[in-house]
Amino acid sequence: MLTPLNRNVSKHALTFDIEEHFQVSAFWTSERREQWDTLESRVERNTLRIADILDSRAVKATFFVLGWIAERHPQLVKALAQRGHEIASHGYGHELVSRQTPEEFRQDIRRSKDILEDLTGTKVRGYRAPSFSITSGAFEILVEEGYQYDSSVNGRFRRSCIAAGRSGSSYRIRTSAGVLLEVCPSTISTCGVQLPVGGGGYFRLLPYSATRMLLKRLESQGSRLVIYLHPWELDPAQPRMKGALLSRARHYLNLNKTEDGLKRLLHDFEFGPIAEDLHAWEESSIGPRQTPATSFQITPYA
Repeated sequence: MLTPLNRNVSKHALTFDIEEHFQVSAFWTSERREQWDTLESRVERNTLRIADILDSRAVKATFFVLGWIAERHPQLVKALAQRGHEIASHGYGHELVSRQTPEEFRQDIRRSKDILEDLTGTKVRGYRAPSFSITSGAFEILVEEGYQYDSSVNGRFRRSCIAAGRSGSSYRIRTSAGVLLEVCPSTISTCGVQLPVGGGGYFRLLPYSATRMLLKRLESQGSRLVIYLHPWELDPAQPRMKGALLSRARHYLNLNKTEDGLKRLLHDFEFGPIAEDLHAWEESSIGPRQTPATSFQITPYA
């Protein structure tokens, strides 16, 4: 039996990375990228399905949208904004930041930001790197390009949450261009290792009852949750892509369970967009402001 929402807890962050089913890094090849415009697009129907589910619970969320998607589905972006959701940037072409030069990265995030702001008439404040592929040099460029926060540092499978000390928290990164707020996707510490619990394939891997238990533990410890999902994760009928066996197994795992899990999540926790409560995220940020000293390395799957 589901328990009611705890209205005494600050809103957690519910986020969606808006990309096509064929754009995930696990299936990336230069040949496939050239085929993107010829492959079946399913992002609009899947994202609107998410929006309808959120409407049924009167919940608003943050949608990190690819500029490539926004160019081809401008009405989708406008519809999300009109429904009261935050529109943030997922970059333009789903290029891994770790594979871009600084100038390529700058042009990518500038292009995406311009497209999204032109469509919505609203300032884009946040950014999330494709597959969480952020690097230390990217933070200064984000500040220079007018971004206020990033949500790309995912401490999964690390000995400690990067520069934060606990999962699902926020902290400030000081750069020569100014301060950037980092809002970490949720992980939970077990035996000194940060285990992913709040999104993507990891959300689909565990039974919802186990996910809920772990998220409630984080909530009881004072962490604000940061959950992320993709529209293709609610689409078990999507075309199957060719790729490595492990990549296909992780991508298509339990797609038929995501929608029910999302609905239960909305019942058990209170969510809102990151920007709606940005001041509170800044106030709750932990640790001193700091300049990142190392590049963050990722696993090639989100």
